[in-house]
Amino acid sequence: MNTFAKIIAARLNLPEQGVDNTLALLELGCTIPFIARYRKERTGALNEVQIAAISEQNERLKEISKRKETVVKTITEQGKMTPELERRIADCWDGTELEDIYLPFRPKRRTRAQIAREQGLEPLATLLYLQREQHPEQAARRFVGGDVVDADMALRGAQDIIAEMVSEDERSRNTLRSLFRREAMISSKVVKAKKDTDEAQKFSDYFDWQEPLRRCTSHRLLAMRRGEEEGVLRVSIGADDEECIHRLRRLHVRGGGGSSRLVGEAVDDSYKRLLRPAIENEFAAASKERADDEAIQVFAENLRQLLLSAPLGQKRVMGIDPGFRTGCKVVCLDAQGNLLHHEAIFPHPPVNHYMQAKMHVLGMLRKYRIEAIAIGNGTASRETNSFVQDTVGEMERSGDNGANGKPQVFTVSEDGASIYSASKVAREEFPDEDVTVRGAVSIGRRLMDPLAELVKIDPKSIGVGQYQHDVDQAKLKRSLDQTVMSCVNTVGVNLNTASQHLLMYVSGLGPALAKNIVDYRREHGAFTSRAQLKKVPRLGPSAFEQCAGFLRIPGAKNPLDNSAVHPESYGVVEQMAADLGCTVGALVGNKERLKEIDIKKYAREDVGLLTLADIVKELEKPGLDPREQIEEFEFDNRVHSIEDLCEGMVLPGIVTNITNFGAFVDVGVHQDGLVHVSQLADRYVSDPNQVVKLHQHVRVMVKEVDLRRKRISLTMRGGS
Repeated sequence: MNTFAKIIAARLNLPEQGVDNTLALLELGCTIPFIARYRKERTGALNEVQIAAISEQNERLKEISKRKETVVKTITEQGKMTPELERRIADCWDGTELEDIYLPFRPKRRTRAQIAREQGLEPLATLLYLQREQHPEQAARRFVGGDVVDADMALRGAQDIIAEMVSEDERSRNTLRSLFRREAMISSKVVKAKKDTDEAQKFSDYFDWQEPLRRCTSHRLLAMRRGEEEGVLRVSIGADDEECIHRLRRLHVRGGGGSSRLVGEAVDDSYKRLLRPAIENEFAAASKERADDEAIQVFAENLRQLLLSAPLGQKRVMGIDPGFRTGCKVVCLDAQGNLLHHEAIFPHPPVNHYMQAKMHVLGMLRKYRIEAIAIGNGTASRETNSFVQDTVGEMERSGDNGANGKPQVFTVSEDGASIYSASKVAREEFPDEDVTVRGAVSIGRRLMDPLAELVKIDPKSIGVGQYQHDVDQAKLKRSLDQTVMSCVNTVGVNLNTASQHLLMYVSGLGPALAKNIVDYRREHGAFTSRAQLKKVPRLGPSAFEQCAGFLRIPGAKNPLDNSAVHPESYGVVEQMAADLGCTVGALVGNKERLKEIDIKKYAREDVGLLTLADIVKELEKPGLDPREQIEEFEFDNRVHSIEDLCEGMVLPGIVTNITNFGAFVDVGVHQDGLVHVSQLADRYVSDPNQVVKLHQHVRVMVKEVDLRRKRISLTMRGGS
């Protein structure tokens, strides 16, 4: 069994055998989506979140194990290792505890205590700390000599050594930690010189703020830390100094003689100079890490919802990137998202070529048989939407709707489109087009398949995070990459139409193999079976095992190639079909026949009941897209800017971002409003995700409008 399996199982409250098998699969290079989907028997049906947590704990324990090697080596080289100490280190799997054990032995810079030791004052410190010496001044005279000029200097040096001993004592640190955990306060004050500056105003809520650290939410802590980073706020964490010193004195001061008085002074000094800053830093780091984890979790959940947004599907789309002075960039795409045509129109001021623009758009709608129109939600979005609705209405009034009927009109988020349009991926896709055309293409493609298009953009640029630039960037990247991979593999990927960038997120592939697949497809034509993947250069048996189940081939000769059934289970399905006297094709989608299957009959060591149940479920609706159907949406025509809003107005809106403290909603005025978590429902809500989802269509009521700070407060309570 893996060394860490027992520890991880206890920490996560999971079955030990499932954890051990999961660790073994991870060590073999299996991906989290593959383990969760195709190795349920081995893990006990652990889900992706649990497997990711196991992987994270495993990495942490590996780091502690490596740190232990350094600790043991250093203490051994000092000749201070004992059997008891070695046992404690071996049994310790908590990073903080390990550092506490190591602290007295850790090589130090030249501290005041170290200087005192070099002056030969350690025996005096030991004598004083025992607190039996009734005349410490007389004892100190024996240590006068060299750099120690008198008894007072000897006593001060001894106190420095005692102060360091107290600060390195595990009981001292744990006593303060216990007090800080219960009673620590976090406070922030404005830097006076910055108080009246414009950049300081966004932190005005924290100019004079204090609250218990344990109650400080992630977003408040990150806001204060950002203010501190920008030089606007001073942030501190602390507990009652008198109580802290009192607790430390109870630990270290005995009796009331002269030695005890000196030890008491050393304890006070130890707290103020060494312990308080160390514990404050420790709690600052721990609270920041917790806030980071919470913010990253919020971001990952928002990203998941965004990537799994409802797709329009393979339809001919017109994408429009709206603008006033520079005009609207219009592109026409075929059902596969290929660029057919692009041009600029100028229906708005200052150019005002409204009728000319209308005729051009009507011509494009007819020529390219456009089925849907995607309009970016940035500058001039509302005006462009009105123009498009008028143009589509003209088509309808003239009876010239074509075979497809009236094109549907959608507003699409532009967040990150400009990042994509200037990226290497966009340049490779459209080397001969400028950034404005690429941006409009991205808007159009987002409507067709948000997942396929958004994977090309750095998740931090998609606009659904909470303080994403303030959190641990390495941890954020790991979490977001994991989320993207999870979403891509949840939906599945069309092997013959997927871009290189989408393929690289498929389980077991990555950038190099994704490129090889695209190159092979370009040279040999469309894939006709999953088995053909084995002919792709450098795609070996292990990579095939990891990726095959997540790749789809619509129209393949074997219908299972367009399903989530893994090739390793094809034999089982073929046996099921043979036992029912039909072909595999006749079995797929036939619910009546599938009901006749007794899955227990097909259970074996490598294919258990959990996998067999998944296979039958997949055969009912092979390749079913788990995402919802897209819906059209219209803003209220009464409002176009924040000045149009009045308290009490009830408006339709789209949820654009979800945080721990509420949801941001676009009501069509170029400034999202906030529905605070307390205003999401007529009941207590602890998690906004319980009530709303990203891109959900909602009705909200305007509570308050702050024109100076451009803040809109909304409510969904009372049946808004």
